[in-house]
Amino acid sequence: MKDLLKKFIPDFILSSYHFILSFFGAAFYLFPSRKLIVIGVTGTNGKSTVVEMISKILEAANYKVAAFSSIKFKIIDKEWPNNLRMTMPGRFFLQKLLKKAVRAGCQYAVLEVTSEGIKQHRHRFIDFKAAVFTNLSPEHIEAHGGFDNYRKAKMELFKRVPLHVINLDDPNAEYFLKVPAEKTYGYGIDLKIGKKERELVSSGDNLKLIKATDIKTSFQGIDFMVGDTPFHLNLLGGFNVYNALAAVCVGVSQNIDLATCKKGLENVGGVPGRMEKVVDEPFKVIVDYAFTPNALEKVYQTIIESFNPQKLICVLGACGGGRDKWKRRVLGGLAAKYCQEVIVTNEDPYDEDPQEIINQVASGIKGRAERILDRREAIKKSLKLAEAGDVVLITGKGCEASICLAGGKRVPWDDRKVAKEEFEKLVGLKN
Repeated sequence: MKDLLKKFIPDFILSSYHFILSFFGAAFYLFPSRKLIVIGVTGTNGKSTVVEMISKILEAANYKVAAFSSIKFKIIDKEWPNNLRMTMPGRFFLQKLLKKAVRAGCQYAVLEVTSEGIKQHRHRFIDFKAAVFTNLSPEHIEAHGGFDNYRKAKMELFKRVPLHVINLDDPNAEYFLKVPAEKTYGYGIDLKIGKKERELVSSGDNLKLIKATDIKTSFQGIDFMVGDTPFHLNLLGGFNVYNALAAVCVGVSQNIDLATCKKGLENVGGVPGRMEKVVDEPFKVIVDYAFTPNALEKVYQTIIESFNPQKLICVLGACGGGRDKWKRRVLGGLAAKYCQEVIVTNEDPYDEDPQEIINQVASGIKGRAERILDRREAIKKSLKLAEAGDVVLITGKGCEASICLAGGKRVPWDDRKVAKEEFEKLVGLKN
């Protein structure tokens, strides 16, 4: 019924409705963001990790922090999982969280900001002091009507926000630099920034650059330098250097020294459902949230570089509900490129036929994929295929707590829990 109404109600009426709802949500809770330093993090990939890293840096500097991400909600030392299946909650819910943060005595609130949330004005009437751009690749294209509209939605967060933090190695950096700011922090590894990019900010003094050098990655984590300060991340994947740099920029912008930033980042022991190792021996089982082509390829590359597996066995699927159908075949093609064994399974079909989604993903694999509708059975099969020295990678859901079916129905689920259960059964049979 909800989707049917959307088809008949003009876009400007829907937009006005969302805008008004945002105002009343903020007004009901007395505009709590005005009493906080609010930092918004947007981009295609890395948002949850950057929110976690910023929070740890601020906490290392002895600030009281609230953090809201697709993974969890946290207010100082109290945290609970985000089971809403919404990265950016609705207006009243979000304003209520900010109000709780104020009452708890928080000085900072760090939150993920999504393109869909921006489209629905959920970011309105939140007094953002800083906006962080991680990266951009095609996602939610059908919902926004094209990549340019998707990018434009992300850019909306930066308007009227005094401090900008931008990944200058991303091809879309120039677009975000065009938005005026009182201060801009740019970060990267290559940092091939020239006169054109500098001219996009008001003056040279208005742009501060933070660069990572001497990067070394291994199965034990990542080491790199920022200036003369050595950093170590207890995380896998070279892409996390970019996430760390974004967080360091925020820290430095808040007058936090690099030594404290280093301490904060070393307190990030891992992000749930992001390159999370759930079995270590005799083979490794890793669960990751990656569901976009760009993120999935980076995860495959990281596992190969970090573990050099005898075989990489992959379990993947794609989201339903009409979401980005174009990428299903692409995801399958990437799995075929990097994995020796591929199992395509159900993910979150919503109102679509899950077998048809599986078939669309498998069409990019050219006959090399096994198709198993039941996700538990798919995970079970992947474990049976694994031998010592192999890596089983389960992607698409991370730490999500449910599978979404038609009519708003949800089935309780956790890839990590299921993988551990099936592994224990397998070990029990062998013993």
